Amino acid sequence: MNDDTHTFPRRSVLRGAAAGGALPFLPAAAAQAQPAAQAGTPAPGSASLRWLGTAGWRIDVGGRTVLFDPYLTRFKTGLFEKPFDPATRIAETDAELVREFAGNPELILVSHSHWDHVADVPYLAKKTGARVLGTETTYHLLVALGVDPGQVSVVKGGEVLDFGQGLVVEVVASLHSRNKQHSYFAPGTLTGPPAAPPTTISDLPEGDTLAFQVTAGADGPSLCLMGASDFAERSAEGLRPDVAMVPVPSSASTHRYVPRLLRALGHPAVVVPVHWDNFETDLRDPVVADATMDLAGLIRQVHLESPGTRVVVPDYRTVYGADLRPRH
Repeated sequence: MNDDTHTFPRRSVLRGAAAGGALPFLPAAAAQAQPAAQAGTPAPGSASLRWLGTAGWRIDVGGRTVLFDPYLTRFKTGLFEKPFDPATRIAETDAELVREFAGNPELILVSHSHWDHVADVPYLAKKTGARVLGTETTYHLLVALGVDPGQVSVVKGGEVLDFGQGLVVEVVASLHSRNKQHSYFAPGTLTGPPAAPPTTISDLPEGDTLAFQVTAGADGPSLCLMGASDFAERSAEGLRPDVAMVPVPSSASTHRYVPRLLRALGHPAVVVPVHWDNFETDLRDPVVADATMDLAGLIRQVHLESPGTRVVVPDYRTVYGADLRPRH
């Protein structure tokens, strides 16, 4: 385990915590997961963060839970072991795993409707009654899968929504990442109900992509949550999050992705690379890196563009405090 520590210039809650122990830096090839049981119980009103793999996060603040892109019941599609099968059936949600990782959310944020972001959302919404924020496409898919339409709030980007007690969600119009051919899997949007409820991963089109900036309670931090490795620069300009969860790109199709993003966000105090893992392994197991993702390259670019930014490479089992240091 290496240390990668820089200054923490942002909110007082972050600055105060920065005086503590060294920041864990967990290389993808050698990440040593720490059991969540070691983390202890967060103090009332403080924020704790847990990576759910892929782009997903669990945010707990003041006894309230927010989920972002919670893909927990990971299943094989051939994406990593080949051949990839777009007709793969959507797996039934693992209720025990959801209880272990998801808690009892009151709010679920969905960046887009691909299976590795939305597949467990119908179960979670029906089980917990959580409000879901997503695109019109996400709305139609969830309703077709049995979610109460009154639970789903359609957002487009530009909304700033107040959920009380300092929990504020700003919705940001964004973009899906591109492969080497400048395209991506399952594009398309829905403006009405699908002809039949989705049963395969190809029945889940992207449906436009959103990012979210979440202010986690009155004392922060502010968190920029992205579900894909591209962004709308003019929409992101001026967000100024304390922490940015940045997906690792699978190609160089997006021009100067990291430098442009960090400049638009005002050089966040912390960057957390996400969506670099093999998301067809069990979430209970240690992280397995996707060999096609250049995690080290993204980290180098962050340091070149923003030398004062700390980089935290997360694992599945660690619960982090508001300053992105493990709780003990």
